[in-house]
Amino acid sequence: GGGNAVEHMVRESIEGVEFISVNTDAQALRKTSVNTVIQIGGDITKGLGAGANPQVGREAALEDRDRLKEILTGADMVFIAAGMGGGTGTGAAPVIAEVAKELGVLTVAVVTKPFGFEGKKRLAFAEQGIEELSKHVDSLITIPNEKLLKVLGRGVTLLEAFASANDVLKNAVQGIAELITRPGMINVDFADVRTVMSEMGHAMMGSGVSKGEDRAEE
Repeated sequence: GGGNAVEHMVRESIEGVEFISVNTDAQALRKTSVNTVIQIGGDITKGLGAGANPQVGREAALEDRDRLKEILTGADMVFIAAGMGGGTGTGAAPVIAEVAKELGVLTVAVVTKPFGFEGKKRLAFAEQGIEELSKHVDSLITIPNEKLLKVLGRGVTLLEAFASANDVLKNAVQGIAELITRPGMINVDFADVRTVMSEMGHAMMGSGVSKGEDRAEE
């Protein structure tokens, strides 16, 4: 889910990004290496997670809406990374996006859709959550995990599949954030990114790495 993806981003040290882990599950937050954590819905879930119920995730975020607003105040841009289909990510992500948009923050969601083996119910929850999330973000990048499996091939293990999904989420956030924070051949500032990504809706992005003389063409 989103928590594991954020852990991966912290390990990879994306420049200029402050990380916040939001969860209903107190145990998961105690284990995280992310410096800033917010446990939501303590009264509703008693710290035990959302039980794969998006409605509980939503109510948990609403319970701590003021705290979310406080922590997001002053941000220029917010990335919301979530695994859609479960309880917390599916239910809470649209509430967090709504808070960010109210503050006038450029809001970009980067989310995954479940693997096929995770079941039809989880996929249906994910579709509903993505639809709701799309109403509250400037840009929404959706990564269908099932398509990753086709790229990875038949021999891939479950752990490798989830690790690959985390890597794709990380690349999406890093690709956008480091456009702003790192100098390059074509320099892009925050105003340029805001212009492109504001009210964009569903978005697609690609990234590539290359070495050698003709690397830009190849």
